Amino acid sequence: MNDFMQDLRVNSGFGGIVLSPVGSQCVSKEDYNLIKRKGLAVVDCSWARLSDVPFVKLRCGAPRLLPWLVAANPVNYGRPCELSCVEALSAALLICGEEETANLLLGKFKWGHAFLSLNRELLKAYSECENSADIISVQNSWLSQQRQVPKVPPDAAEGASNDSEDEEGSSNDSEDGLPPLERNMNHLSLQESDDESE
Repeated sequence: MNDFMQDLRVNSGFGGIVLSPVGSQCVSKEDYNLIKRKGLAVVDCSWARLSDVPFVKLRCGAPRLLPWLVAANPVNYGRPCELSCVEALSAALLICGEEETANLLLGKFKWGHAFLSLNRELLKAYSECENSADIISVQNSWLSQQRQVPKVPPDAAEGASNDSEDEEGSSNDSEDGLPPLERNMNHLSLQESDDESE
């Protein structure tokens, strides 16, 4: 991966696009030329320790957010918006039209294809958007459709979460080694937490 990536200090300065929670707009096709010229970076930190990262020291003219996507990495599988660095970079590349590079990055991880599978429809929709506003519109439309899904009884949700932890090759896995996507309950969990906050 050294051919593709290098480490930078937070205060080093970076002229390209940086995927960061302090961005004010989503990465989109509008960012493609800047990514081609100056590159794409991600802030490598734990979701649990975001408050410890000195984002004010980040010297970058183009911080960007990612739209709503679901993690497939083993630590955060099925959790929305808790992507690993490689998932974040690959998502941005896919959104901007760099499918080959994104696939190359994800191919380095045995779970990489799961990220594409879990987010296939959304990534396709995002990649067809021309700008950040279009992406936000697609995201919001998607999320409102997901909230209309009927709730599943708690015992069914528990069974589904156990399926995602099965070992490879179990009889519950689909042909490509992924858990069946129709049992992914992350959208329903999001809905339930929204209902509780009302």
